[in-house]
Amino acid sequence: MFAYVKGILEEKMSNYVIVETAGIGYKIFMSKNAILKIGELGDSVKIYTHYHVREDDISLYGFLTGEELKLFELLISVSGVGAKSAIAMLSNITPSEFIMCIVKNDITRLTKVPGIGKKSAQRIVLELKDKLKTEQETSETEEVESVIDVNDSLEEAIAALQILGYHKKEIEKALQKFDYQSMTIEDIIRNGLKFLSK
Repeated sequence: MFAYVKGILEEKMSNYVIVETAGIGYKIFMSKNAILKIGELGDSVKIYTHYHVREDDISLYGFLTGEELKLFELLISVSGVGAKSAIAMLSNITPSEFIMCIVKNDITRLTKVPGIGKKSAQRIVLELKDKLKTEQETSETEEVESVIDVNDSLEEAIAALQILGYHKKEIEKALQKFDYQSMTIEDIIRNGLKFLSK
């Protein structure tokens, strides 16, 4: 419903901010990291938003980048992961770190995130790994002429970036802007996100 809210930062609390635009104050729940980085009271800010509706709650969740928003939406698509848990996770892990946990089956790293136990971490990896496989299969069946040399590491990195909602063509365009040949999967993802978010 709301893609983003742009306005003046009126209030900063531990788990939400209030942004005023056109005389309306929007209460937007955010991760602690995002609240620390957002700026000072009186600053003009732009916050990407997710309008979350449940039978007992209607809330607005905010993010400083499109990647964080996509990661949040990915997390709440996992059974048993609610909006508050997803926001807590975003306070403790970056999108590139999270995607690497999925690619490498790193359950140990995910359990270090407060509120995520071993079973939750396993479920997150399992469900999102399936989504990753689906993305890879979809990209394999697409008749897209690749403009880059694709090896196994690069294929995994591309599939991981596709999980965050990017299309193969735009990922390949971003990959042409840096030397990915000698990079690890993690570095490819991190650098890819840097160029994709511009």
